[in-house]
Amino acid sequence: MNQETGKNSRLEKVLAAQREYIAKRESGYREQALKLYPWVCGRCTREFDRANLRELTVHHVDHNHDNNPVDGSNWELLCIYCHDEEHSKFDSFVRYGARGETEVKPATYNPFAGLKDALDKKKGT
Repeated sequence: MNQETGKNSRLEKVLAAQREYIAKRESGYREQALKLYPWVCGRCTREFDRANLRELTVHHVDHNHDNNPVDGSNWELLCIYCHDEEHSKFDSFVRYGARGETEVKPATYNPFAGLKDALDKKKGT
């Protein structure tokens, strides 16, 4: 076997292994979730594209990585920061249990409450 033939066979093996890896990965839950959902973090609404897609992760809502229904009902796309926060909250819940209110109340603070009056005053001056 000459040197050129050896290079070609090694290249063919590498390419075949890469194609197999890609096919296996595409059948995984991450690739399925990326096809089902828009590339937006479900918490902070940060948008992703191909350049930063590696920072978008799949969170299992019930925290069971073996529960992967094909309809994606147990998946949520989260950026790495929100995903880390979600697991921190879950770990705290497991460790310490529920504390305080379990129902999240809507925000009551309105930062723009006096904006219209302030603008009207400014126009009048």
